Amino acid sequence: MGLFLANECARRGMRYRVIEMRAGQSEYSKALAIFPRTLEVFNMSGLVQPFLRIGNRVDSVAFMTREETLARMAFEPEGTPYPFVAMVPQDVTEKILVAELRRRGGEVEYETTFISAAEHDGYVSATLERRGERVQVTAKFLVGCDGAHSAVRHLLHLPFEGGQYDGAFMLADVDTNEVLPANELHLCPSEFGPLAIFPMSATRRRLVATVDVMGDGAPSLELVREVVAQRAPAGFEAQGLHWSSYFRIHHRHVGRMHVGRIFIAGDAAHIHSPFGGQGMNTGLQDVWNLCWKLQLAVSGRGSQELLESYSAERCPVIKGVIETTHRITQAMGTKSSLAQAIRRTVIPLLSHVSAFERGFVENLSELGIAYSGSPIVEGGGARFWDDSLGGGQNIKDRFLLFVPLDANDSIRKRAAAFRDSFPDLLELRYARTVHLTLVRPDGYTACGGKASDSARVLESMYQLMTRQARS
Repeated sequence: MGLFLANECARRGMRYRVIEMRAGQSEYSKALAIFPRTLEVFNMSGLVQPFLRIGNRVDSVAFMTREETLARMAFEPEGTPYPFVAMVPQDVTEKILVAELRRRGGEVEYETTFISAAEHDGYVSATLERRGERVQVTAKFLVGCDGAHSAVRHLLHLPFEGGQYDGAFMLADVDTNEVLPANELHLCPSEFGPLAIFPMSATRRRLVATVDVMGDGAPSLELVREVVAQRAPAGFEAQGLHWSSYFRIHHRHVGRMHVGRIFIAGDAAHIHSPFGGQGMNTGLQDVWNLCWKLQLAVSGRGSQELLESYSAERCPVIKGVIETTHRITQAMGTKSSLAQAIRRTVIPLLSHVSAFERGFVENLSELGIAYSGSPIVEGGGARFWDDSLGGGQNIKDRFLLFVPLDANDSIRKRAAAFRDSFPDLLELRYARTVHLTLVRPDGYTACGGKASDSARVLESMYQLMTRQARS
C-alpha cells in the first residue's frame, strides 16, 4: 500500500517519504489476485501495462470436489476493459511498483523504522530510526501502511475489532501438472476442510487450505501432496514446492481510519480471510480513495469534511468485504456431513441463478463498490468508467463534469459557468451520455442527473463542491 501511495504522490507532484523497516522488498508471493476495479485504478494511475503483460488471466470460477464439478461460473464482468482477474504474485507487484517509483524519481528508505509521531497545529512530527540512529521528520500528513501489527494504529489507540478463525491454514506455491485449466480458479469444499487453487500459470499454482495442526517450520511438499490427494479434483498433482507457510487468519477492522492528520490503510486497518483474495485489492483502493483528498488538502483546496470522508466511505466497504469473505470461509470450511450434503445440492442450484452469478462476480470484481451515504456524494456514488480517464495523466486532482455531446447551448453555457466557479478544481468534458455527471478524482460519481434538468442538477453539484472543497 505504501508503494502505491508513494507512486501516487510522485505522479501528483506531492513531496513524500516512504520508509520500510526491511532491507528490501518481500521475496514471497503472498497476495496474488488483482481484480478488475484495481486494474482500472492502475490504469488511471498509469501503472497497468506491466500487470497486463505479466498477469495470468482468470475468467472462470469452478466449485469442485474430488469426484465432481458442482458448478462453474464465468468471471466476465461487463462494462470494464478488464473482464478477468490478473494473477500476479505480491513480490512481482512490489517489484513493479518500486521500478515505477524510481522511474518517477522516487526511492524507498529501507532499514528505517517508525517509532512515534505527534500531531501539531498544521503538521505531524515523527521519530524514525535508521540503522540505530534516531531521525526527526515533519510532514503535513502521515499514513500508516504498516500491516496487521501496525505501530501507527496502536499510536492512535484504534481498537482492532473482530476475532480469529478456529484452526490453522496452509499456503503453498507449487509446480503442478496441467489437468486444470490455467484460466480458472478452483474452490474445493471437502469433509477434510476447504482448498482453494489459484492458477499463477499453466503449471504453477497457489494453494490455500485449512490444516489440523501447524507443524514446525513451513509445510512440506509431502503435506501439500496429502492435502491435494484428499481435496483437489482427481488427477491434479503437486509436483514441486516453491514456497509455503502456516498462518492463522482473523477478521478484524477499525471503526475509523484516521485521527486528525494521521491515517491508516490496508492491513493496518483491516484483515480477513484469504478466501476471495480481497485483502490487497481492498488496501490499494483505500489508498486510491485517500490520495486525491490529501492532494487537495495539501494544496489548500480541500475541506475538513473531505478528509473526514475517508473513514465514512471506506469503513462500510471494508465491513462488506469482511462479511463476504467470512461467508465464503464458513461455507467452504465446515466438515459437517449434513452441511456437505446441503452444499452439494445448493451450489449447483445457485450457480444457475443469474442474480446470484451477477452478485458473485460484482462482489469479487469490486466493480460494485459505491459510496452511497457519503457526506461528499449525492446519490448512489457508483463507479464511473470512461476510457478518457486512463493513461496516468487524465485524472488527478480535478473533478470532471461530463456533459452530453448533443447538449444544447443553454446547457453548455450553464455547465461552463459552473466550471468557472471552481477554476482550480473542475474540468469540463463532453461524452456520449444523456446525463450530466460530476466525477470525482478517483473515478466515482459525486452527483448526476438528466441534462434536461440541468439547472437543478448543476445547483446540486455546486452545493456539493462548496461543502467539500475550497476554490
